[in-house]
Amino acid sequence: MKKRIIRHKTSHDSDTLPDSIHPVLKRIYQHRDIHSEELIDKSLQKLLPFTQLSNINQAAQIIADCLVNKQRIIIIGDFDADGATSTTVAIKSLRMLGASFVDFLVPNRFKFGYGLTPEIVDEAEKHYTPNLIITVDNGISSIEGVKAAKNNNIKVVVTDHHLAGLELPQADAIVNPNQAGDEFQSKHMAGVGVIFYVMLALRSLLRQQNWFSDQQIAEPNFSSLLDIVALGTVADVVPLDQNNRILVNQGLKRIRAGKACPGIQALIEISNRRSENLVAGDMGFCIGPRLNAAGRLEDMSVGIHCLLAENLAEARRYATQLNNLNQERREIESQMQQDAMQTLEKLQLDEACELPLGLCLYDPGWHQGVIGILASRIKDRLHRPVIVFADNDDQEIKGSARSITHIHIRDVLDNIATQNPGLINKFGGHAMAAGLSIEKSRFQEFQEKFNAEVTRLVKPEYLDQIVLSDGELSENEFSMQVAEILRNAEPWGQAFPEPVFDGCFKVLHQRIVGEKHLKLRLKPSNSHQQLDAIAFNSIDVQDQNSPYAVGDELRAAFRLDINEFRGQKTLQLMIEYMEPAI
Repeated sequence: MKKRIIRHKTSHDSDTLPDSIHPVLKRIYQHRDIHSEELIDKSLQKLLPFTQLSNINQAAQIIADCLVNKQRIIIIGDFDADGATSTTVAIKSLRMLGASFVDFLVPNRFKFGYGLTPEIVDEAEKHYTPNLIITVDNGISSIEGVKAAKNNNIKVVVTDHHLAGLELPQADAIVNPNQAGDEFQSKHMAGVGVIFYVMLALRSLLRQQNWFSDQQIAEPNFSSLLDIVALGTVADVVPLDQNNRILVNQGLKRIRAGKACPGIQALIEISNRRSENLVAGDMGFCIGPRLNAAGRLEDMSVGIHCLLAENLAEARRYATQLNNLNQERREIESQMQQDAMQTLEKLQLDEACELPLGLCLYDPGWHQGVIGILASRIKDRLHRPVIVFADNDDQEIKGSARSITHIHIRDVLDNIATQNPGLINKFGGHAMAAGLSIEKSRFQEFQEKFNAEVTRLVKPEYLDQIVLSDGELSENEFSMQVAEILRNAEPWGQAFPEPVFDGCFKVLHQRIVGEKHLKLRLKPSNSHQQLDAIAFNSIDVQDQNSPYAVGDELRAAFRLDINEFRGQKTLQLMIEYMEPAI
């Protein structure tokens, strides 16, 4: 695996971006195929209409009938941050719309597994006797679960965004932009975005039926939910197309204006962030993981209760629980990473040897709730598709898969399942992440098939780890003004990456901080400025030596950042990658 800096190719397509946009930002937009002012408009008026989603009116009518008849509605969510935010949006919006009874049930991943299963239907029937089940962020593959609900005379509305299999559940309505024939222009909405759209359709239908005047309740303003929609969208790492950028941008605006729900305020506090300058990256790397920790280690209901909290004191109690769970998750993950690296070393699978192109790892002692993070860490380190397995029971193991660009991991699993009937018990997911279960006794067989299928698809250049750069900055572009412009152009994220630049620098000063981070003072080769920089996780904890000395010349890929300390703002480079200057 090679790691190298490559600059974006500048598009020569004609653009209509206004001259008022700073030249650096205009260049960045062009690198991301943004060539018109319309594509950078993040106002709510530019959201795609809910009417484009197939079956959404049918779903809205079913839910509206439940409201009119004062029937019982249960939300069945998923146990990740998208599932938690989706469940919260469904609960809050239905309550605002005047639902007589609405509650939620989230499968415990260790007891029930993923999605609407027959066992979860039994639990719902036992505790709630629902008339309607609404799935959020799951359900598209719940063939047996929907059948069990229908056998109990429970109506089912599926709202999901995962890719559909060959067979669809026989639900009363399915709303999913990724189902065959759906004409919704954005195929990248997270589950929380899908249920938000369903609630928009429901509100519109109820308005037409004079529900609000008849019930003497105020028609709710669902913009109050956008902070939650934004959090789920970023945490689920879906591509930030224009529609998702609008949702996230509007949510960030609410948060920065101090209008976030108490749960998000408490999570921001305990993450040591400030609402007024929160960015999408804070949601992805600080707030989302704390919310996810509940579903990974215990029960996601803790996270949902945090988001549903009606006051800050209550929210802080749940946020403290989530923070403690996240700390525990980190400790478990750290030990699992050490185990994984030792396993690779025993197999002599280091970067000097030939690695399997499709890598599978399994340890009976690993925690099922953390295997997804471990797969991501190993994938980032070795830059190839990785599946990490942990025990599900005595006979079955569950795997969490992460992939690289150009290798669609769900399609890989689909091909293996088609060519080897019975090898995979079940699977589902996206291009970059998926989950599956197999018989423990067939791990080695699956490992061989997985490596063979990845080897068939991969090209040598896919294994190079590319750092895409938006080019050099001139001397006057190393400025707080440019950094502020880039921050205000938020949100950046998946498939719409935060700007990264590259350049050559001379090391004026360096020191190790926090055992594994390198703090630098740099002088750009094209400037007389002296700039602070930090390269996180760039130091080998055991070695404790800096790779660069004072006077060295280096080439770096970096992000422009604003460091705030004791009320003072200074420009800082966040180093993504460094190599000796040639």
